[in-house]
Amino acid sequence: MKAAILHGLKQKLNVEETEFGLVNSDHVAVQVLCASLNHRDYWIQQGKYTGLKFPIILGSDLCGIYNGKRVIVNPSQNWGPNEHFQSSQFRILGLPDSGSLAEYVSVPKNTIHEAPAHLSDEECAALPLASLTAFRALFTKAKLEKTDSVLITGIGGGVSLAALQLALPLGCNIFVSSSSNYKIEQARILGSKGGVNYNEEDWDKQLIEMSDGGVDVIIDGAAGNNITKLLKIAKPGARLVMYGGTAGVLNDISPQIIFWKQIQILGTTMGSDKDFELLMAHINRYKVKPIVDRIFELNRINSAFERMAAGEQFGKIVIKVANA
Repeated sequence: MKAAILHGLKQKLNVEETEFGLVNSDHVAVQVLCASLNHRDYWIQQGKYTGLKFPIILGSDLCGIYNGKRVIVNPSQNWGPNEHFQSSQFRILGLPDSGSLAEYVSVPKNTIHEAPAHLSDEECAALPLASLTAFRALFTKAKLEKTDSVLITGIGGGVSLAALQLALPLGCNIFVSSSSNYKIEQARILGSKGGVNYNEEDWDKQLIEMSDGGVDVIIDGAAGNNITKLLKIAKPGARLVMYGGTAGVLNDISPQIIFWKQIQILGTTMGSDKDFELLMAHINRYKVKPIVDRIFELNRINSAFERMAAGEQFGKIVIKVANA
């Protein structure tokens, strides 16, 4: 089969022929139609994960064919019995096992789900990892309600956009932040009430005024020094859910503001099998359509990685694999 293979740290991916094999007897083969990229793929390429063993076939998301039917795959594997956290055997499709940037992928049979009929192959491929992460953050962790006001930081990436689209059907007032005025405007077109550019010094004050006093729920994948402003924006009793830390460690946090405002700070990553089932029900009920930024053929995989590295995308970068 053809696959995009990473042979070493910070190297470009090579599209080449390789042999396919099932990981174990619990796995089945799924033919990949389309895949999509996540920042996880880029961080692996850049060596941000420990214990990497090359060669690696990256990719956690896909739309494919199994038993003649169109399917998507839950990238969370071996979550375990506790809904509150993943087991020690938990893994994500694409590392350590080979991922979806190939014509075939080996996955546990119980992670296969029927693809939503209202979505194209490309939209289905854009769905799993980002939408699962966003769904768990919003509903399992933050317990989002229709009366809540919400801030989603870093709009434009896969998880943040998924959070916006998953929350909109509830009728919440949703606000966004970004370093790009273009992305803020695109989010407004999709349905957000407004947004702020976090490169502006007083963006927190702008957001508090815009939201009429702050927000009930904050979905954040950056952390770093902006955490102090997020805590100011949070209303009493707010839930701050963190799914990433691209801006670095948390410094200069005043515990007083946390306990006096009764703020809950919650961590989350990926999601359980139950989360994925609830996500699929939500997607089908509200006919949610993931945003596809751009589609690349498999032989242009390195151009796709360059676009992700530049942070230019608004939505998911999709890779067309079938007939590569």
